[in-house]
Amino acid sequence: MIIVTASFTPLILDNLVTAILLLDEGLTIRYVNPAAEQLLSFSKRRLNNTCFPELLQHSSLDLGLIQDTLQSGQGLADSDVTFVIDGRHYTLEVNASPLSWQKELLILLELKPIDQQRRISQELSQHAQQQAAKELVRGLAHEIKNPLGGLRGAAQLLEKTLPDPSYTEYTQMIIEQADRLRNLVDRLLGPQRPGSRQVDNIHVVLEKVRQLVAIDSGSNIRLHRDYDPSLPDFTMDPEQLEQAILNIVSNAAQALQQHGGGNITLKTRTAHQTLIHGKRYRIAAKVDIIDDGPGIPGDIQDTLFYPMVTGREGGTGLGLSIAQNLIDQHQGKIEVVSWPGHTKFTIYLPIK
Repeated sequence: MIIVTASFTPLILDNLVTAILLLDEGLTIRYVNPAAEQLLSFSKRRLNNTCFPELLQHSSLDLGLIQDTLQSGQGLADSDVTFVIDGRHYTLEVNASPLSWQKELLILLELKPIDQQRRISQELSQHAQQQAAKELVRGLAHEIKNPLGGLRGAAQLLEKTLPDPSYTEYTQMIIEQADRLRNLVDRLLGPQRPGSRQVDNIHVVLEKVRQLVAIDSGSNIRLHRDYDPSLPDFTMDPEQLEQAILNIVSNAAQALQQHGGGNITLKTRTAHQTLIHGKRYRIAAKVDIIDDGPGIPGDIQDTLFYPMVTGREGGTGLGLSIAQNLIDQHQGKIEVVSWPGHTKFTIYLPIK
């Protein structure tokens, strides 16, 4: 039988897989276990006596709630907290409990990373919901498209029988509005089948996008390249990928324009053993589109790829939905992380 003594406690803490931090009343770190060092990528020496809020570039949790546990005597639990530390994004389950040690009040903070589980869950949920939304929109679009053709044809016939040519102004208005709605429906439907595939280089596609956005944007939008030249060519539809990436980069440029400008970085890397829609690929192309704009509002992040969802005034909410559809047709996926001052869309494209 093992007798647990005070000297045995550090051994237990040091071997826990959960990150443990002890904070004082001012949220200064007094102790971290090895799991916390590994999670936060900082040494014990660097973390000890550091004010915890100073480590965070962004937190979705009001840190005042952690301090309140000392006054209330009640613990705090949140299963979905976003921390950004040293430019790294963490999705965590956070538990804070008040405790007293040697007449001093302390907070026991437990951090459990859930990035992997959440990413897989979000990917499956997003894919299923996007498919359902796509079918709904396609059905609705067809229902609109059919009577629009009849409406336009009737206006053309009416125009030929009008006794006064001045009345054609009204029939032309009907035809123009019918055409406008038809174009909107076509955009909603989007391309449903893969186009012509060929072996090509993703950097050629990215350079076309960069040039198009550079021409369309002002000098206050700066586009940077960070390409991996070792990334191999692979089978793709260059036009479809160009459209998908252009939609994302254009959104970033427009968001930056509304806030006085900023930077967009196009970055490529090779990703290994990547899981896409439940299937593991040995190698994939990873394309990051990073901007330093205001970030995506939290209330639309989970539904960002739905048709008609937009955080920009005057936006149609179709660009990202179409982009995801085109990436899906390449058996790829899109992920996004965003907080104020940083938004990153990551596209994974399997290389077979």
